[in-house]
Amino acid sequence: MTATRPVTAYTLTFNEARQIRAVLESVRWADEVIVVDSFSTDGTVEIAREYNTRIINQEFCGFGKLRNLALDGARHDWMFSLDADERCTPELAVEIRRELAAPRFDAYHVPRKSHFLGHWMRHGGWYPDYRQPQLFDRTKLRYNDELVHESYTLHGRLGYLREHVLQYPWDTIEIATLKLQRYSTLMAQRYANTHKRATLGKLIASPPAMFLKIFIAQQGFRDGRYGIILASLYAYYTFLKYAKLWELQRAQHGCP
Repeated sequence: MTATRPVTAYTLTFNEARQIRAVLESVRWADEVIVVDSFSTDGTVEIAREYNTRIINQEFCGFGKLRNLALDGARHDWMFSLDADERCTPELAVEIRRELAAPRFDAYHVPRKSHFLGHWMRHGGWYPDYRQPQLFDRTKLRYNDELVHESYTLHGRLGYLREHVLQYPWDTIEIATLKLQRYSTLMAQRYANTHKRATLGKLIASPPAMFLKIFIAQQGFRDGRYGIILASLYAYYTFLKYAKLWELQRAQHGCP
């Protein structure tokens, strides 16, 4: 495959030895691959070096800032973002090359087939899950500096690709709860930084509201047991982030 515009693919890692090889195999077609690593200790970087990737070492400073480091370090303007639990399909690689022969947009959403406990989740907000553009011109897009669930600013036109990225974020419930612990801590800190409060009402009402959103409004019930477990985990995450925010508030005010 050839294209008039070369592509830099990038991913963020911290102790992703279990998955990084599959990620990098899926982007062998890219003209450059960057791994922004937060000083992994499990062999992630050693595996990445086998694929002739460029390694950027940076202590964790928030996902938005880490992503911008990849943009700043890239040799090419067109970027393809792939998380450490995602895979680019061969069909998507062909579509990207074809599209970049004459781009119609400055950034593109890519539909994701996300798997939970090995099951492709078709509901509960998990499909097609257009979170943020994964293919884009870095001269037109910049990530904002949030610690987690980072947003972006796009100065240009937004389009959609048809082919899929595959995502395998939570292979087991243990992996899910470990990730939710980390993300709830980061989200609580993000809320604290913007002076958001953990009111009693949020502690009481937000977790069941999240469950109902995932399970009923977004039809998670159509995925059966997977849907109810997923909705319950999101409710748990919602409770954790507000409980941790409350804890941060108490510490800020010197409460025992």
